[in-house]
Amino acid sequence: MSKNTIQLDDHLYEYLLDVSLREHNALRSLRDETLSLSGSQMQISPDQGQFMAFMVRAIRASNILEIGTYTGYSALVCALAMKNGRLITLDRDPVMTGVAEKYWKLAKVDHLIEHMLGTAMDSLNHLVSTEQNLGSFDMIFIDADKRNYHAYYELCLQLISKDGIILFDNVLWSGDVADPNNEEKETIALRELNQFLHGDDRVNITMIPVGDGITMVQKI
Repeated sequence: MSKNTIQLDDHLYEYLLDVSLREHNALRSLRDETLSLSGSQMQISPDQGQFMAFMVRAIRASNILEIGTYTGYSALVCALAMKNGRLITLDRDPVMTGVAEKYWKLAKVDHLIEHMLGTAMDSLNHLVSTEQNLGSFDMIFIDADKRNYHAYYELCLQLISKDGIILFDNVLWSGDVADPNNEEKETIALRELNQFLHGDDRVNITMIPVGDGITMVQKI
């Protein structure tokens, strides 16, 4: 028994992966290619991906929204776990999305995924403007520009179903959110979001130290 969450050094993290990770070949290949690309630090860790896949199956999600595609690892994780349904992913970078589409096809889930090219704010406002989208998504994953997380959240609350789950990535921000001397704009935005979500009585909340930290909220 422990009163605190265990700290993972490299050796223990490798053990965790060895005894728990079940990674589809397409996911492994995508992760390997992404390591050679610009911004590879934006890709989620494989254990975080497996956690998200577990959540998709646990809540039987069949309508998923993702804000921030990058090279498509998290979208592929969710589509593979979903098997049937619809996943909409938003991003403005056609080059990185091209990488994503290659692996979605390789894994034979491209028919489940719809990509909306453009700014996340424009795409979200478009989705909100269509009545049939309101309250229709089972799960939403927010992993884009940190300064707009709160604005994305308010729009996502209109799109998520009752009891649906919204996940926020990078909420621990390499520990910088806990450093009061760190006044970088992204850090401040995440710190303020964390405080806001803690007090938001429209949702249930939990924060877990997977990857760079995930907050999950469930619409009440």
